Amino acid sequence: MKGPHNIWRLIRTAGTFERTGAMEVVLDQLDAPRSLRVLARILGWPFKWLGYEGDPALPPVTRALTALGPSYIKFGQILSTRPDFVGAELAMQLRVLQDKLPPFPTELARQTVQRELGMPSDTIFREFSEPVAAASIAQVHQARIAGDGTKVAVKVLRPGIAKAFRKDIDAFYLGAWLMETVAPSTRRLRPSDVIAHFDATVEQELDLRAEAAAASEFAANTARDDGFTVPSVDWNLSGREMMTLEWAEGIPMADLDAIDAAGHDRVALADRVMQMFLRHALRDGYFHADMHQGNLKIAPNGDIVALDFGIMGRLDEYTRRVYAEILMGFIRKDYHRVAEVHFEAGYVPADRDVDLFAQALRSVGEPIFGMDASRISMGRLLAYLFEVTERFGMETRTELILLQRTMVVVEGVARSLNPHMNIWNAARPEVERYIRENLGPKAFARDLYRTTQVLARFGPHLPRAVEDVLKGTRQTVVVPSARQNIGSSAAWFLAGAGVTALIGALAIWA
Repeated sequence: MKGPHNIWRLIRTAGTFERTGAMEVVLDQLDAPRSLRVLARILGWPFKWLGYEGDPALPPVTRALTALGPSYIKFGQILSTRPDFVGAELAMQLRVLQDKLPPFPTELARQTVQRELGMPSDTIFREFSEPVAAASIAQVHQARIAGDGTKVAVKVLRPGIAKAFRKDIDAFYLGAWLMETVAPSTRRLRPSDVIAHFDATVEQELDLRAEAAAASEFAANTARDDGFTVPSVDWNLSGREMMTLEWAEGIPMADLDAIDAAGHDRVALADRVMQMFLRHALRDGYFHADMHQGNLKIAPNGDIVALDFGIMGRLDEYTRRVYAEILMGFIRKDYHRVAEVHFEAGYVPADRDVDLFAQALRSVGEPIFGMDASRISMGRLLAYLFEVTERFGMETRTELILLQRTMVVVEGVARSLNPHMNIWNAARPEVERYIRENLGPKAFARDLYRTTQVLARFGPHLPRAVEDVLKGTRQTVVVPSARQNIGSSAAWFLAGAGVTALIGALAIWA
């Protein structure tokens, strides 16, 4: 929060929000207390004339963020994944925020290439086009590598973008601090944590080596997925400020006329988009979290090609199992099982009534299943589910919110290809496959085997640990103490671990 520029930036931000009509929308969505509304008016109304006008054709908040520039556009995109913070209605508006800006000169991109790779761009690339796409953080050029003429996509950071983002993020931290100080009730929304999450996300996007690593990991995970392709990374031609990928030929997913003209089956494509997303989220726990139409192409052979790996999502193995059971419970209309899964996972406090929770879940599922197939939405289901679980004391889980947000986007893409698509019919095979492979006897044996592997690594330490525990127990037998309790617990743990290891070994051997 250093420097007077932070105060100036906040004043100009407030003035822009006043001028575009976004201020009232944001304050209402945040259910802002009177003290925060007064502060906003003090910062905004007198300086309305300093605010940017923006594009009147856009909704107020989208208009304000677009006018304020790259940092605000990216911040709006991040907030679209946090309906718990900005509210469902505003989050929906922010999902359509377009991350497009005028390109910067190609000569500056060439200078970045030379700085990163240590030689002139003409030496490395025999062709280097004008920008083919430009966003808030970087732009893309088509190029051909000198020598073999391989066609590649070269992504280059905007000059000075890291410094510009740093200034704005400092101002965001100041704004969050003012918000928490003036209106303590807003601390429940944890504004500073939201800014810290944004800071970490942008820090990663400003290092294209991180995106290259994400693309490489995603490509390795999906290498055997028929009908889905991820361009490979050229690590020799990538660095902090630039990244080189193989060029992906294809039709933009949004160009339905071209897709039809090429003879691709849009119904099959719609099912595949949904199934691939679920497969990656459930099987790998690593999914593309920005799968809008601008980041997808249809290759000449009909494969879906994914692009832009700046925003990726992760789910740990336990969360994936819980998520799959929740989805399957809804598919089967087994609301009591869905409720039990929430309690077993610790998502809902144990002192709540499981039957009442199951009844509340029925109120979520039944209206959706009563809809026409073309209107059924898993994204909407999860949004309603979060509303209900919040009433029952479930804490916000950002990884599930990102999953829900991505699912809404993927559903939109799938329905643009096939407006009459039945989302549940498309999703069911992937969910059932995951449950069959990860929640049955095979999965139980695999879990036990992993447990034995962990215990085996500590095997050489176990005899001494047991001896120390027993000695400690003998020394403290007269006067019970915390040490005795710890020793006793450790002994029971070791005994249990031994039994678990034996069962695991027998199960695997059998």
